Amino acid sequence: MRTLPSHQELVDELRYLRQRGLPRLRHCPRDALREVALAAGCCTGPDDELEGIEELLGAAVRRLAGGGPLLDTDGCDPLARAAAHCFGLFAHRRGLPAADRRKAAAAVYGVSTERFRRSQERAAVEELASAMLALAREAGRPKEPDAVATGAPQSAPVPNPPLPAPPPTTAPPRWVAERITVLLSPIELVRDVDILVSSENIYLEMSKTFRPTVSGALRRAAAVRNPSGEIVGDVLARELALWLRAHGRTGLPVRPGTVVATSAGALSRNGVRRIYHAAVATPTGGDVYHVAPTTVAEAVQASFALAREERTALSLPLSTICFPLLGAGRGGLPTDVAARWLLWAVKEELRRDPSWSVRLATRKPEHAELLKAANSGP
Repeated sequence: MRTLPSHQELVDELRYLRQRGLPRLRHCPRDALREVALAAGCCTGPDDELEGIEELLGAAVRRLAGGGPLLDTDGCDPLARAAAHCFGLFAHRRGLPAADRRKAAAAVYGVSTERFRRSQERAAVEELASAMLALAREAGRPKEPDAVATGAPQSAPVPNPPLPAPPPTTAPPRWVAERITVLLSPIELVRDVDILVSSENIYLEMSKTFRPTVSGALRRAAAVRNPSGEIVGDVLARELALWLRAHGRTGLPVRPGTVVATSAGALSRNGVRRIYHAAVATPTGGDVYHVAPTTVAEAVQASFALAREERTALSLPLSTICFPLLGAGRGGLPTDVAARWLLWAVKEELRRDPSWSVRLATRKPEHAELLKAANSGP
């Protein structure tokens, strides 16, 4: 896979292109855009690079819109609509002056052009760059070979090795299990808990706000909204992007089990102090992920370690933490395996530091029963 430019290089070129407009693309700096378009398979070389960059722009905006059609209507993701207006991607808007394109984008959020320039425009360009890099990474991942209909005998599929069980330990004291509460509730509705843990992929890219995942639900619930209910501040995704930029990981994976803290955004109204983002899922193509059981335990350990650090560094009175069923998402671990590893890791942490109270939140009754069963075991 070719080396991709940095997120900041891409953002810089997109900002210049937004000002000049697509009709003047050939006169804009585009080294980073060209490299990403080549990596994403949108062009093959100098002869079609301009068309490829435009194709990449359109694909990235559609990705922001959730993969569906890009429409200038209220039902379409506002960030995607604003990005499309910024670059003139809607029909008959390609050649509009920069000021008119910005005005149309600001109207999506119902704000002045100056406020949009200082806030939402920056987010739109940065998210567009992230989407472009994601498309390039996905195009560069090896795909499973298609089955070939020939007369040659096909080898039998190799079965997956059995998933390991958590390491055996002596039964914990009864008080350990008593400090763990299983909640039949969406995690974004949990109140008066200091830390909510979100499950992320190893690129720390949160789910879209409309997706029914823990990450998407927390992103949606923590967002700042205007009086009309529209999202005007994507708090969690913005703070994660800042962390990635500060640590030189924009567009690059972090180590599985890494945990990053952000503020709670609008969830602070529910008594939540911090959101911890646990990188547990490794994309394997499409919308499928791989999770190693040990990564669940590492993420739990890293969450408690970070919480102890923030207690001191930020002088926060942290004492309660709430986990979802880490690792049991699309293509991840079987639910019972994820539950056993999650409970094993939590109990190990409570043995070492009994000052914590732990909540385990799930919206599914059958998952709540598995968590309760795992909590009652060693």
